[in-house]
Amino acid sequence: MTLNEGLRVRLTEDLTLTGSVTAAGEAVAGFLALASGAVGTVERVDEHQPQSGEDVREYERLKSLLDSFGHQMPEGSRKQLEEKVASLEPAWIAFQEQKVRVTVRVRFDNGFVLDGAHEELFTSA
Repeated sequence: MTLNEGLRVRLTEDLTLTGSVTAAGEAVAGFLALASGAVGTVERVDEHQPQSGEDVREYERLKSLLDSFGHQMPEGSRKQLEEKVASLEPAWIAFQEQKVRVTVRVRFDNGFVLDGAHEELFTSA
C-alpha cells in the first residue's frame, strides 16, 4: 500500500517501544505499547533509496561506455570491456533487486507520534 501525507491509517499489529530518558539527572527506563488498531494521520512519508556500492557505480559507467562507444572500439578492447561489465553484472542485479524502503511519521488520535516506522505496519483506516 502506498501511504501519502494526510491519509488516515490504522496500526496493523501491537508495537512495543523501549528506551530511557534522563529526568532530574537520573536515567529512567521506559516502555510504551501501542495496540494494533490505533488510528492516526500520516504527517510525513520518507523514501530511502538503497545505497549503490563502488561495483554498481563502476558497472553503470562501463556499461554506458560499452553501449555508447563499443561499436567503435577495437575488438580486443571491446572484448575486455565486455568481460569487465559481465564480471560486475551480479552486483548490478543485486542492487536492482533491492526495494525502496518507505518510512512514515504518524500522529495518532491519542496524541502519540511515531516517526521512522515502516509503512508495512499500517493499513488505511
